[in-house]
Amino acid sequence: MALRITGLGEEIAAVTGLPWQQSLEEWPEDPALAEKRGISRHVVRLVRATTDADAPVYAVKETVSEFANREYKVLRELTSLNAPCVEQIAVVEGRTNSAGEELPCAIVTRFLPYSLPYRVLLSGSVTAHDINTMANALALLLVRLHLLGFWWGDCSLSNTLFRRDAEGFAAYLVDAETGEFQKTLSDGQREHDLDIAMFNVAAELEDLRLSGVLYPGMDPVRAAEAVIRRYRRIWSALKERQLLDPKDRHAVERAMRQLHDLGFAVEEVSITIDGDTQLLSFQPRLVAAGYHTQRLRELMGIETEELQAKRLLASFDRYRARHENTAMTVTEMAKVWFLEVFEPTINRIPEQMRGRVERAQMFHEILENRWYLSEQKGTDVGLEFAADNYVEEILPHRRDSGVDLIAQ
Repeated sequence: MALRITGLGEEIAAVTGLPWQQSLEEWPEDPALAEKRGISRHVVRLVRATTDADAPVYAVKETVSEFANREYKVLRELTSLNAPCVEQIAVVEGRTNSAGEELPCAIVTRFLPYSLPYRVLLSGSVTAHDINTMANALALLLVRLHLLGFWWGDCSLSNTLFRRDAEGFAAYLVDAETGEFQKTLSDGQREHDLDIAMFNVAAELEDLRLSGVLYPGMDPVRAAEAVIRRYRRIWSALKERQLLDPKDRHAVERAMRQLHDLGFAVEEVSITIDGDTQLLSFQPRLVAAGYHTQRLRELMGIETEELQAKRLLASFDRYRARHENTAMTVTEMAKVWFLEVFEPTINRIPEQMRGRVERAQMFHEILENRWYLSEQKGTDVGLEFAADNYVEEILPHRRDSGVDLIAQ
């Protein structure tokens, strides 16, 4: 039986050198990577392509050929639609060990930098706010998938990775083995997905509660219900019509801003006069996720999560307001802000401590630190002071994915 690797051309060389002749359970695994691996019903390993510490990290999962090829195809379609998910790399078939015995098929995905599974996040020092924002992130992920016509079939915390996103989290789909695309999801299909999510999240949190690591006083069922409630609020705002006062000149603008605040751009909307009430009927027809992310990308070419983009844009807008008398365009001003505010702030981080926190997240946290220190001192301490204090007091204790507690 010949080894067959199907996948992204530029990645094939990297994954070809992995020890495919060994069962995945026998693969050596860096302890620092092992703790970033969530629980799975399959054998999964996180590995680097080479011994280089900066080499790309891949997640390898053993499964049957039919499921591996199906998941690869689904992830590829999700990626093409800019869905929040891990990126497919390869399917490896025809594996045999040194004795010629057949080994399971494997699917390889790219590990999501700065991400952690829920068990790591919820087993540490978390607050009620952290838990609420994780619930919001999972709900938003499910909304985005449903808008694309994707039925997950196994929405759970275990099948999700979380990345810090300003004061909240961003959620990414990890396991798409049970998912499938439909032209349009029916309400019944969406409700089925919600029922699965409710059961899975409650069960996973109950398991943590029994292990004694769950946030004190947290009720697993109520937390799972919070995910569903948040989903319904977002879905309603995006899909259901609003009746607005036709005499209010800013009513439509506020309705659009509400969708922007949720992180969605309105690509098509229907506005009519309701026959029964004579009110304006505002009905979103086509929305796309990533409103702030897209705006920041267009202005500055920075790739961030949605809430990070919103925070950076707010900082830029305040900067622009202070320089409104200049003749520069918004795009020109954005470049100035990036070069005179963002980059110098990030560059105050010592070289040996960079990489602990993603750049946009770090800038957000420095802004938060500036506000906190300014409140303490009763005066604005400035970005430079806040950045230096962040390096001394906060960054050494941060432990985002891929970084150590102690500076090298």
